[in-house]
Amino acid sequence: MEFSQALHSRRSIRAFSDKPVPQEIINGILSDAIESPSSSNTQPYKVAVATGETCKQLGQELLSRYYKINKIQRQPLPLKLFNVATSKAMPDGDYKPILGKYPGIFQDRRMHTGKGLYDVLGIKRGDKKARDEAMSRNFTFFDAPVAIFVFIHPGMKFTALVDAGIMMQSLMLSATDKGLGTCPQGALGMWRSPLEKHFDIPNGYKLVCGLALGYPKEDEKVNQYRPNKIALEELLIRSK
Repeated sequence: MEFSQALHSRRSIRAFSDKPVPQEIINGILSDAIESPSSSNTQPYKVAVATGETCKQLGQELLSRYYKINKIQRQPLPLKLFNVATSKAMPDGDYKPILGKYPGIFQDRRMHTGKGLYDVLGIKRGDKKARDEAMSRNFTFFDAPVAIFVFIHPGMKFTALVDAGIMMQSLMLSATDKGLGTCPQGALGMWRSPLEKHFDIPNGYKLVCGLALGYPKEDEKVNQYRPNKIALEELLIRSK
């Protein structure tokens, strides 16, 4: 693909086929991602790649925790407080996700995007069960055969997060160029302990998020959904 074509055709895939991704293609995508710029070439990130049985087991472990925490949220306050203090299902990620409303205009954009996605999925606003089921698919990576987890070294402070974001964009564009799809997922940063069962995570590295990778399932409307982007005028900060 030409760069602009890859950039504009990339979108978050939420329905993957079960077609396995050959290891040489995964390696090629990761090798492309390594070419990303970083602060003073520090490259303060690492990735854990789950495929095959490891990917399936991780998905089931994360899904189980999601259902447990979802159940706790519906309990009466005293029981909820007790389970929050004792349940192993509580999030143990390194970075706290944004809970509740986003600030200002960002909540408006979030709501607009969510409504568009649920409209495509045929989920009505008041259908909590369907919304929960849609959310749960995050934790089995939308059936993708590959799940990638991104870690950074906090010693590089905020630049590590910037550099990891640049690396992930390179990874996603490389995957798009090779005919694959991706979905970056902040939800996959909620639980770290399941990953520690499967990967020897280097000391000091913190889990940021995850990313689903695979071949998009054909004829799935959800894979065509693309939320509106801001206009150029809204991006620019005007001079005084």
